[in-house]
Amino acid sequence: MAQLIDPGRFTAAPEGPVTVFLIGMRANRWWKVPAVARTASAMPKMLQYLMEHPDAGLLGFHSWFGRTTIMLSYWKSPEHLQRFAADRNAPHLEPWRRFMKESAGSGDVGVWHETYQVAASSQESVYSDMPLFGLAAATRRVPIGRGSHTARQRLGRQKTPSAA
Repeated sequence: MAQLIDPGRFTAAPEGPVTVFLIGMRANRWWKVPAVARTASAMPKMLQYLMEHPDAGLLGFHSWFGRTTIMLSYWKSPEHLQRFAADRNAPHLEPWRRFMKESAGSGDVGVWHETYQVAASSQESVYSDMPLFGLAAATRRVPIGRGSHTARQRLGRQKTPSAA
């Protein structure tokens, strides 16, 4: 499906802090197809659940696939993310426990994640001639204009003429 390209320059404008969660897996031994497939097959179920339950806190995500797979996601808060991970009724805990029992330590498949809590005033983004993407897709996108032309201005480190 082709994405509509929006000409111009835009930035993300989240209304508050955002939790950035990077997660992925690596097929260390790609020929161990069952272990790789079992690990990879858990994520689509989790994403489907999260899209059907917006109160769980997922704001948006993008995925890239290869030997090392990465998913970039945005959450309302670390508490939302942690609550989802520990929820016995959500489709995360059981696959995680299965991975730890069946695959962890074998070296066949690696899994990883990183979590960052980002204040709205501590993020900077620019999207030029792009479809709706990234933090702007997960929160709010606004055109770059007076007072937001440079990264320094977007980070709020320089007062804009109207704020001076």
